[in-house]
Amino acid sequence: MNSDAATAYVNVQAIIVPKPECAAQVEQEMRTMVRHSRQEEGNLRYDLLREEKEGVLRFHIQERYRDMKAVEAHRASAHYQAYRAKAGDWFSEAPQVTVLNDVDVAG
Repeated sequence: MNSDAATAYVNVQAIIVPKPECAAQVEQEMRTMVRHSRQEEGNLRYDLLREEKEGVLRFHIQERYRDMKAVEAHRASAHYQAYRAKAGDWFSEAPQVTVLNDVDVAG
C-alpha cells in the first residue's frame, strides 16, 4: 500500500533489553501488553519478538496504529501506564523507541 503523509499509518518499533534476572517477568508483562494493546480501537498491529544474540536477550515490539492520535491513546491507556510504573528497574539499558511513518508499505 502506498501512503502519503495525509493518510500514513504510524509505526512504533521498540527494543527492550531486560536484565537477565528480570527476563521472565518482562516477557510476562509484555505478553499482557500485547493482549491489551491489540484491543485498542486505533491499534492495527502489536507484535512481540525475541532475539538472543551473543548471550543478550532483546525483545522487539512492532506496533502499527491508525494515526498519531491512536499512539497517544495507547500511551495514555491504563495498561501502558501500569507497565511503565512497574518496568523502571527491569532493563539493562534504556529502551530504544522509534516512531516511523509509512512511505511504501505492502498491505
